[in-house]
Amino acid sequence: MPPPPTFCPQCGVSLESADGCRSCGWINYVDPKVAVVILVSDGQGRLLYIRRNHEPAMYQWSWPSGFVDAGERVEDAAAREVREETGIEVEIERLLGVWSATGDQVVVIAYRAHVVGGSLKPGPEALAAAWIPLQPVERRPPAVFAHDAEILGSLLGPER
Repeated sequence: MPPPPTFCPQCGVSLESADGCRSCGWINYVDPKVAVVILVSDGQGRLLYIRRNHEPAMYQWSWPSGFVDAGERVEDAAAREVREETGIEVEIERLLGVWSATGDQVVVIAYRAHVVGGSLKPGPEALAAAWIPLQPVERRPPAVFAHDAEILGSLLGPER
């Protein structure tokens, strides 16, 4: 969770409470951040991965993901993140699920998508982008985020 504000962003007075400002009536809503994760299949038993170039999980392989911008449709954010990170254009197929955890500010929404265009090239938030086979399991990159195993399970069903 981010630290509570000490000054009102609306009128600038010192705050007596993290809940808001008594001077102007501004209310501090501690809202969650919404992130999307996209599992893109190539139809040949492989998923699209990126090697992250920023924290958290720097240098680790993970699926394309990122935050939804204010006012942005969640499915559009998912397609945008794949395009920005991999150069691949996708069409969202279906919702895989929504994950959250007590005390965690991020709500994760996962989608399945398929390729409709573009060419594979890492974007500014990726050191590399690659199609990685789901089988054998031992060669699959390890899960790096708390909900990764559940998200993959929602795509594959019981582990195969």
